[in-house]
Amino acid sequence: MRRNSLVYSMTKKVAQLVFSLFYRIETEMKMTLPDHGPMVILPKHQYWTDIPMISLTFNPHLYFVAKKELFHYPLIRDYLSLCGGVPVDRQKTIRTLDSFKTIFSLLKTGERIVIFPEGTYFRNSVGSGKGRLLQMILKFQEELKQKIPFIPVGIRYGERKGWRRRVEICIGSPLFAERESEAISLTERAMEEISRLCRLPRQSSEKEVQ
Repeated sequence: MRRNSLVYSMTKKVAQLVFSLFYRIETEMKMTLPDHGPMVILPKHQYWTDIPMISLTFNPHLYFVAKKELFHYPLIRDYLSLCGGVPVDRQKTIRTLDSFKTIFSLLKTGERIVIFPEGTYFRNSVGSGKGRLLQMILKFQEELKQKIPFIPVGIRYGERKGWRRRVEICIGSPLFAERESEAISLTERAMEEISRLCRLPRQSSEKEVQ
């Protein structure tokens, strides 16, 4: 099942209305991003609200790589798929080869894919990145013969004033890599940039917040 533009747009409008009541979102962009062509967006991950906030920040419509556990129930699975969700098994990537094929076909047609490189929630710090999926995308890039920009994004939640909470979303400059063997260095650069953009320290150990 592929993303449905109507479902995506309606969900985005509802999110925009609801979030405007509880958040004051401020966006900073370091440089103008390409208005067409494939792109991989790499945001900081602290809360479930990061997902709709990223969709509100970027145009056009996005696809989101998400953990397969979210797709367990049929109705939720269908809705997430219609909104552009792509399930991935974080523990055994071999189980989601079909999802990887979907990601590659989407990039080939110039779509924008969102991957949370920490893999789960890390609050008040930046976790070490998971580079396996980036490695596979770089391998595909060699076949595509086109450099794919990887966009680091910092998300910083501020103090609450009354009902509303300030949220800063800082979009960094595109990162590039030539080949699959550069996946580790690309992941390291991305996490370092995410840490800088959201002004949060990097963790030295994998302490996850579920």
